[in-house]
Amino acid sequence: MHRNLPSHGAGVSRRAIVGAIAASAVALLAACSSTGMGGFGGFGSGGGQGATVRTAQPVTGEVLGTGTVRIALLLPLSATGNAGQIAVNFKNAAALALKDFKNANIQVMVKDDLGTPEGASAAASEALSQGAELILGPLFARSVAAVSAVARPANVPVIAFSSDTTAAAPGVYLLSFLPQSDVERVVSFAASRGKRSFAALIPNNAYGTLVEAEFQRATANAGVRIIASLHYDLDKTSMQTQATSLADNIKSGAADAVFLPDAGDAAPFLAQVLAANGVTPDKVTYLGSGQWDNDPRVTSESNLNGGWYPAPESAGFASFARRYQAAYGAAPSRTASLAYDATSLAAGLTARFGDQRFAQQTLTNPNGFIGIDGAFRLLSNGLNQRGLAVFQINRGSVQMIDPAPRTFTTPSG
Repeated sequence: MHRNLPSHGAGVSRRAIVGAIAASAVALLAACSSTGMGGFGGFGSGGGQGATVRTAQPVTGEVLGTGTVRIALLLPLSATGNAGQIAVNFKNAAALALKDFKNANIQVMVKDDLGTPEGASAAASEALSQGAELILGPLFARSVAAVSAVARPANVPVIAFSSDTTAAAPGVYLLSFLPQSDVERVVSFAASRGKRSFAALIPNNAYGTLVEAEFQRATANAGVRIIASLHYDLDKTSMQTQATSLADNIKSGAADAVFLPDAGDAAPFLAQVLAANGVTPDKVTYLGSGQWDNDPRVTSESNLNGGWYPAPESAGFASFARRYQAAYGAAPSRTASLAYDATSLAAGLTARFGDQRFAQQTLTNPNGFIGIDGAFRLLSNGLNQRGLAVFQINRGSVQMIDPAPRTFTTPSG
């Protein structure tokens, strides 16, 4: 699964509830009691938007739901191409969440942010003037920054959909699929399976910089070593040169795992070069990222056979996709589950936590929540963590070899 949201300017770089999809909205609440996820205690009055009272102007534009608590959904609805189509998918997913979450006491004010920072700022300002207590969206990193500049002084939290981690900040949370969770999951799993020496080929771009920093942190936490980590530019000459150089470092048996986080054609090509230089799947285990998920270019590459990568379990999204298809006559985009979960989360917290519904302590509860794609939690720095499964490539097919955790066992960062 390629999980990047669409790029826009300096914008964005990029997964189970089994059974009826209606149950997944409730799971965000049920998790607060029966499963230990999201088990909130009492909170004081500080740190939350809920306690702030403002005189709101009448709502204008499209509204989903009829509840008394107003939240905003900022999307590039009038943008052309892929961004506009994703925006429609997100709006539909939010509407589906309200249909599934019976008696939700929220109304979602849908605002077109035009796909620009200026449009996002104007949409957020309008939403705040109309009493929004929480802003969901926008998609693009530059737009998230523009919304943050308006929302943070008003003490209104933002749950955005960009996967550019530079957009995260206290009070500005990213619900998207982030590479940090990918790297930590696959490295810790590999270490648990006895892998002790790692090598890596990292793309020479912003994604690569982020992934390498997390790779260094994750390997240190797992008590394993990195014997070599090389960077390649995004052309085949550089990729071949660096892969050949890495092979010289590891074909003697110095590494038992090779990390190839890049997506698309890159990982297969790098594996082919490594194999031509003596580094084959019978000698090392390849480790990937969530960008490998549902990518036939990766799973059909024989030189990546036996490789491991992290991703959400598939049952939750499959059930959501069937419900979405029935409602709208088309399959949802893979990231549409983010809007469903954000809307369900807002409805669930409103139902349980009164004027502390969107307080920082409520949103960042370390026990987390259960959504379409499994367990997740929002961190105080604006990033998130997700409970991911580990999958193995097996001669063109994929099988889950370690299920996603249902709880978080480590403190939130």
